[in-house]
Amino acid sequence: MKPLGILMLDTRFPRIEGDIGNPKSFDFPVIFRTMQGIGSKDAVAAHPDRPRVLAALKANAEALAAEGAVGLSTSCGFLALYQKELEALSPVPVATSALLLIAKLKGRRVGVITASAENLTAAHFAAVGAPEDTPVAGLPADSSFAATFLRNGTTLDREAVEAEVVVAGRGLVAKHPDIDAIVLECTNLPPYKKALRQALGVEVFDVLDLLGDFRKRLG
Repeated sequence: MKPLGILMLDTRFPRIEGDIGNPKSFDFPVIFRTMQGIGSKDAVAAHPDRPRVLAALKANAEALAAEGAVGLSTSCGFLALYQKELEALSPVPVATSALLLIAKLKGRRVGVITASAENLTAAHFAAVGAPEDTPVAGLPADSSFAATFLRNGTTLDREAVEAEVVVAGRGLVAKHPDIDAIVLECTNLPPYKKALRQALGVEVFDVLDLLGDFRKRLG
């Protein structure tokens, strides 16, 4: 089976099994390519430097395709912002973000847990054909999650992050009790999906769900 290519942000934080940056997270071959100089702050932003980020996405997409990748994704859900542009530029099909799942969950009331609620804008949702008023809960700026994944820390307190994610999820469904499905924007959050399901009693979807289906459709 030919590999799926993953366009990686330039980061140093740990990537445990379940994280998109760990090859053990997949049951099919993947190849990674780091976009040098494009880090979390470049992606997790309400108003990023779009030409700079898109140029990095294009160049590295072409390189991954040349290495044999039959399709591409990215290591940050915020890169959904570039879905249509990258589709037009990439030599192979693209699925940038778990946010693409929202439009596929037709008839469901979907909520999103994200790395940063303040930076996830209507433009990100519009780029993937999702309702711009989709309910969102973010991880706090002073959280253990943010210290590792947004500020590029070298250590990960898995138990602390799991607790923070569950708190965010509980707050989301308390505010929007009609939610019957949750999408995890962040590619670092799949390791905590099981805990969320148990705590909230609703279905939870992530980038690994997206890419499993995406890879099957590529043949």
